[in-house]
Amino acid sequence: MSDAQRFLSVSGPRTLEESAFTSPEPGPGRVVVDIAYTGICGTDVHGYTDGSMLPPAVFGHEWAGTVRSVGEGVSLVAPGDRVVGGVGPACGHCGQCLAGHAKNCDVVFAEANGVDEQAPDHGAFATQVEVSQRRVIPVPDALSDIDAALVEPAAVTFHAVRRASIEPGCLAVVVGAGPIGLLTAQNARAAGAGRIIISEPSEPRRATARELGFEDVVEPDELQGRMDAVTAGVGADIVFECAGVPTLLQSSAELVRRGGTLALLGFPLSESTVSYADWQQRELTVIGSLAYNREDFVGVMRLVEQGSISLAPLHTGTIELSEVKDMLEELDSGQSTHTKVLVAPRGQD
Repeated sequence: MSDAQRFLSVSGPRTLEESAFTSPEPGPGRVVVDIAYTGICGTDVHGYTDGSMLPPAVFGHEWAGTVRSVGEGVSLVAPGDRVVGGVGPACGHCGQCLAGHAKNCDVVFAEANGVDEQAPDHGAFATQVEVSQRRVIPVPDALSDIDAALVEPAAVTFHAVRRASIEPGCLAVVVGAGPIGLLTAQNARAAGAGRIIISEPSEPRRATARELGFEDVVEPDELQGRMDAVTAGVGADIVFECAGVPTLLQSSAELVRRGGTLALLGFPLSESTVSYADWQQRELTVIGSLAYNREDFVGVMRLVEQGSISLAPLHTGTIELSEVKDMLEELDSGQSTHTKVLVAPRGQD
């Protein structure tokens, strides 16, 4: 195959470079995927503005597409199959696996962060990618292409909710109703949370939360009052911090009841100041969550299949490769009304 392909990469602070390549013949154990959609993530925005923080494979890591060709030894997928980009199963031979900690496999963690030995040379702000067969996960027929493009961030939140071990009927608070917050709220509801309060400053995002069936949706300055009314001052059983704003970390922790849980999904890029004594005195359980395992992709797609969570309402716009730079600037401005923007590298139908 020799047809021309294109990809975008970050070449400096707020600088993108478009490169051309020819469609490769996949090597042993590798798969070539024609990209249908790639989601723009907050990580992509930070990588664009910083210019050097992201491994090349991570710039455009939320992707879905169709298998174009497969290399020798590939048995999981075949040409024509729809797939999403994910991670492989636990390797069974790294230090973590040999110590009995397969859920924290070093190879899977490297894949999730785009630094594994088989990582592609570029991400999926591209018409095509070639990846290890470990990285492709088949998409059920019940999921649309839009759904498939949103599976990766959904898996991030599915992973976090699993780690939080939600108890049925608990009171949960979600701080931030961007894509991660909205998906976290849905996964928490599917896991059995009894009441969920969402705090978000953006009216369009609050409207999306209501569209998804959440009734307790408030502006940040209304959150404490709603909490007091609901819990008589006791606090939430669990708070999911999804905004990633360093100054919100301690205030989010103060929403948690004594003995409750603070789950961290937002990823601040600078240090946060917290009251260690407060957390200790109130015996908080603090759970960090980053990325996912392969089973998180499988599990969250099952929830979409059965209608327990809905992904398409988060999709608020589709652009082409030539528009990515302007959209990254818009999203970085903090003034965008978008929830989740998808890039169609091969053009829109």
